[in-house]
Amino acid sequence: MVVEKIAHIGIAVESIEQWIGFYRDVLGLEYGGSEEVPEQKVRVAFLTIGESSIELLEPTSEDSPIAKFLEKRGSGIHHIAIQVDDIEAALAKHHEAGAQLIDNSSRIGAHKMKIAFVHPKASGGVLLELCEPYH
Repeated sequence: MVVEKIAHIGIAVESIEQWIGFYRDVLGLEYGGSEEVPEQKVRVAFLTIGESSIELLEPTSEDSPIAKFLEKRGSGIHHIAIQVDDIEAALAKHHEAGAQLIDNSSRIGAHKMKIAFVHPKASGGVLLELCEPYH
């Protein structure tokens, strides 16, 4: 397993429309569009910053994990996504190290990336998303 880069930083927001102007117009980040990820009950918008992105996360349902996050903590950083070359090897390495995983195997997320989450207890209080481009 090779860690390639920080893929994105996920920021939970009540409304993408409310915040897109700040990231696009004030910061000057390139807006890559938005998409809905029904399995995760979320709408996402990606804004490019160098080789990485800011991912705005808006809940599409009251029982969405993002809705629950917003209710408990309000808007803010939700997760950091690390791109790896082999997500299954990364999950195996975390499992062997005794790290608590939220996902034991990868699933498809936004932009058709393979994703899996590592519990914040295993990574210093940060929700960590492992991701790999789907080929």
